[in-house]
Amino acid sequence: MDAIRVTKVERVAFTKTGTTSIGTIHLTAHHIIFRYDDGKEKEIWVPYPLISLVTRLPQTLQGQSPINFNTRTFETFSFTFTKDSDASDVFESVKELTVSTSVTQLYAFFYSPSPPFSASDGWSLYSPRDEFGRMGVGTRTKAWRFTDINKDYSFSATYPARLVIPTRISDTTLQYASKYRSKCRIPVLSYLHWANYGTITRSSQPMVGITQNRSVQDEKLIEAVFQSHWSPESRASNSPVYGATSTNLIIDARPTVNAVANSAKGAGTENMDHYKDSKKVYLGIDHIHTMRESLAKVVEALRDADSLLATINNDLPEQLPTLAVLDRQALRRSGWLRHIAAILEGTLLITRNVHVNSSHVLVHCSDGWDRTSQLSALAQLCLDPFYRTIRGFEILIEKDWLSFGHKFLDRCGHLSSEKFFLSPTESVSSGAGSDAAQAFLASVQNRFASQTHIKETSPVFHQFLESVRQLQRQFPNRFEFNERFLHQLYYHLYSCQFGTFLYNCERERRVGDGGPPPCERTISVWDYFNSPTEMAENKNPTYDPSLDDPMARGPDADMGVLFVNPKDVRFWHELYGRTDEEMNGRAALAIPRAPDAMRSEGTDDEAAISRSQTPTIPLSSSPSSSSATHLNLSQSLNVQRPRPRSTSPNLGSGSQDIFLPGVSTSPSRDIPSSNALKAPVRPRISSSASASSQSAPIWARTRPPESFLSSGGVKSVWGKFSSNATAAFSVVQDAYTSVAKDLRNSGDEEPSERSSELKGRDTLSGWGEETSVSPLTQGPNSLASLTLGNPWGTTNSFSLPPASELDENPWGRASTIDAQQETVRADVEPTSSLPLDPSIATPVHKPIVSNIKNLRPPASSGNTDPLGVGFL
Repeated sequence: MDAIRVTKVERVAFTKTGTTSIGTIHLTAHHIIFRYDDGKEKEIWVPYPLISLVTRLPQTLQGQSPINFNTRTFETFSFTFTKDSDASDVFESVKELTVSTSVTQLYAFFYSPSPPFSASDGWSLYSPRDEFGRMGVGTRTKAWRFTDINKDYSFSATYPARLVIPTRISDTTLQYASKYRSKCRIPVLSYLHWANYGTITRSSQPMVGITQNRSVQDEKLIEAVFQSHWSPESRASNSPVYGATSTNLIIDARPTVNAVANSAKGAGTENMDHYKDSKKVYLGIDHIHTMRESLAKVVEALRDADSLLATINNDLPEQLPTLAVLDRQALRRSGWLRHIAAILEGTLLITRNVHVNSSHVLVHCSDGWDRTSQLSALAQLCLDPFYRTIRGFEILIEKDWLSFGHKFLDRCGHLSSEKFFLSPTESVSSGAGSDAAQAFLASVQNRFASQTHIKETSPVFHQFLESVRQLQRQFPNRFEFNERFLHQLYYHLYSCQFGTFLYNCERERRVGDGGPPPCERTISVWDYFNSPTEMAENKNPTYDPSLDDPMARGPDADMGVLFVNPKDVRFWHELYGRTDEEMNGRAALAIPRAPDAMRSEGTDDEAAISRSQTPTIPLSSSPSSSSATHLNLSQSLNVQRPRPRSTSPNLGSGSQDIFLPGVSTSPSRDIPSSNALKAPVRPRISSSASASSQSAPIWARTRPPESFLSSGGVKSVWGKFSSNATAAFSVVQDAYTSVAKDLRNSGDEEPSERSSELKGRDTLSGWGEETSVSPLTQGPNSLASLTLGNPWGTTNSFSLPPASELDENPWGRASTIDAQQETVRADVEPTSSLPLDPSIATPVHKPIVSNIKNLRPPASSGNTDPLGVGFL
């Protein structure tokens, strides 16, 4: 209480979302409370750990002293004091109460619910023996066993006390294998699939180093994990079962460059020459520092919007509810949705390999407590319907986050830092140059010193909750809990009201330092969520557990396994206190433009995907197929031009690395597609439909709604390119017209010297029409244009293909010109930077000798092909 300089300040102006109210501030040991003077609204309680940034502003011209507050729940508000001394006292008091030196100073160690919660088993909610027994360890399969090698946390300080390992591996082998894994976090079982014997195991990175170290014990341990489905009823390994697949994956969640670079620090990634019957995949999920910076950019965009609203409050108060001031381009540039999509891609890959391929997956990142927990928990959420219930979700967090050592204390920054409290620097006289320099040096030193205290903070668990929200939004009937449950869980992650999320590992919660352990001194957050009042508010009214029946054989039956769509990601706008349209843009609308064509208007955000449905066809999901279809992630993440699709590497037997292209060094990412091996179907467009809109440019034309791309973010002209030849030549004509306009504006040449290929589209003859003007009468420029193969300034007539062939691809064969001309096939790359359709052949620049004899191209001509295409 000594830190509280003032306990109560009256007549304080409270401003939030452009609305100002007058009330009284109360400062307690653990909350800052604002009570409205009129008493019409409920008072506001803000726990100190929930405060993320406090800024004390200089006095205004009216002598008022404002203080701005930003919270971890993405809220912004300000208090304005009439006295500067009151503002100073409140600022210093809040700083002293927020910046803690020990975890025991947090609110959880003083909180006592009144009345007590009806549920009191939160700390014993998760039992490893009961949960793994539910999966079938010891009953359905004998290939796995429990070990107490870490019962006193001496084997690995960050691992749980009870571990599940292959039965064939002894504890002695584990002792040797632990030396090869960072923090002694060896591969252990996290999930055994109910439909088969596929598993998810997790570990930390191997200590390979520059010298390419190896551990036979580690190799035997992983081999036993990957062979645990061969003889599940026996404790020994027999011959492989007929039909058993060998698509076992070692998933390294890091970008390839980061994983290889860690070898310089003595760590690294597995050398697949030593691991049998498995492959390796790099997911390219960035590290905690990149995630922190990405969320900071989102927060900055939100704060800018709030500042703008506060600025225009006095000018346009009646229009505040209708103003859209949030910069969605800034949200897109943050890359936050791109990171969410990368996590969901890894989740889809794990889900398919375990459920469809009946195989095993070993997941790790660097130390195995951040990205590993995200991927493992999300994959289990998709694979097992039990984890989509309220109790199952609580057990999932206890198992894969709390017991396996996610560093909640460091990642959440519960102890805060003085760096988050900013005040105006005191003014110094003009003659005190040395004092000013000393003050500047001190501020720089404090800033660098404070960085070390919070360098481990990162929104890892926040990302997990937001990924769960993506699943919940895609499958609204498959979760027992609603959005409020996730929102409340996020709030209490930072409120420090309960002891569940206060420490870095199970040992710190279960072992007391000279006194009772924290699990006996604090209340579990699950006691709060399992109380009757909270349980009633967190239930999803549309939850249908019958959809998870594994015996169902209906047309939409999926055995209770969800295949997430990594492209369908949107901002969790409820968490950020914004509307869906404000953060994600408007949903795709079908606006009729012509009887046979429609156009989509959607959002320009990074991965806010169109909600329109796309016709799909199932592809082969056989694990023995030589290839599987992959969708390019870049199509949904700010794509500026189309990219060809690629196929995934063969998942057959043998040891090799699977490098998913672009995970760290390339903007594209080829990762398995979403929704159980489905790909969009592009309908064939008839010639009559394209002819009806031929008068408009290709990018302004419309297309039937069934041809909408599911990615929704493609803005390239060629993304809407039809298979009709008339539309194709219209694109080329428009491109030539745009180049002509650029050259006209540049003023490099006189109008009289421009050739016909730079003329507007309206002055050129249509495709297939003959011109009656001889090329010899058009001057040297047209002669050069004819020689270089320019179709727009020649007398060559183009013969249309028969009507029966219009439905075929006209670019799959050589163009037919006059019988006296020769057919040329392109074999050179264009030099233009303009986008070209990869299916269009590019003719070489050869002189066309027709009825004109002894015709030679001039030595130099200004009538060159600006696109480098040279259509004949």
